[in-house]
Amino acid sequence: MEGIIFKALSGFYYVDCGGESVTCRARGKFRHEKVSPLVGDRVAITVQPDGTGTVDAILPRKNQFRRPSVANIDHLVVVASGATPVTDPFLIDRVVAVAERQGCESVICFNKWDLEQPHDLYEVYRAAGFSTLRVSAETGEGLEELSTLIKGKVCAFTGNSGVGKSSILNALDPKFALPVGSVSGKLGRGRHTTRHVELFRLMNGAMVADTPGFASFEEEGLGCPPEELQYAFREFKPYLGKCRFLDCAHGKEKGCAILEALAQGRIAQSRHNSYVRLYTQAREIPEWKRGKEN
Repeated sequence: MEGIIFKALSGFYYVDCGGESVTCRARGKFRHEKVSPLVGDRVAITVQPDGTGTVDAILPRKNQFRRPSVANIDHLVVVASGATPVTDPFLIDRVVAVAERQGCESVICFNKWDLEQPHDLYEVYRAAGFSTLRVSAETGEGLEELSTLIKGKVCAFTGNSGVGKSSILNALDPKFALPVGSVSGKLGRGRHTTRHVELFRLMNGAMVADTPGFASFEEEGLGCPPEELQYAFREFKPYLGKCRFLDCAHGKEKGCAILEALAQGRIAQSRHNSYVRLYTQAREIPEWKRGKEN
């Protein structure tokens, strides 16, 4: 029997097999092979007479993330906000770069649009070619469009704590009643309400994961040589290979096609700033350590 792991907790794997949930343990071979099943994995299982099961095999993955520990994600929904807590664009760009390298489509979702409208930032991501939404979990604005985008997909929701990830999921499907954290007046940051990664099935057939937020992504590097980072910024692609120097870092070099596009307004300054910052960070990661990152 085949199914998808929708929750992993304390050594147990909860597998959705066409609407039927089977509680499984993983076979010992995974421990010996140092492979761990992840939430989102398609797996082959054997069901025992008592109704429990064992995970026999992990089917080929399309992608996987180390932190948060999820696999086979079709869409990464990045929830941001122009209202308290305000999202730093660098955090969006960092997560999007991780998703781009994993072959995972990003959806940029600006929540709390009823309170604050970051029009300029919205246009940055729309112009870069991302599905970009104006949403309010409070008023319902944009929720139908979001539901259509993720219908039938396996998705992860992420964003800095307090931007309303759980509120959006509750608005998409109220039966979940996920706990919602309040925003601290002193820090302007929300209290974490999500303690583990779990996939929830929406009424539209999507399976979504409410993940612990940006913090886990911040702890990990992109896991790539700095020269490969340029491919994680999709708006750079029309200009790659057109610089004067083949090893151009697209920072301050003369004859750089990326910098020329930036000067002409075809690439947003905030996106290029994030690229330079990530490039600098990537250069500081020892080569031996890159294989351990996302």
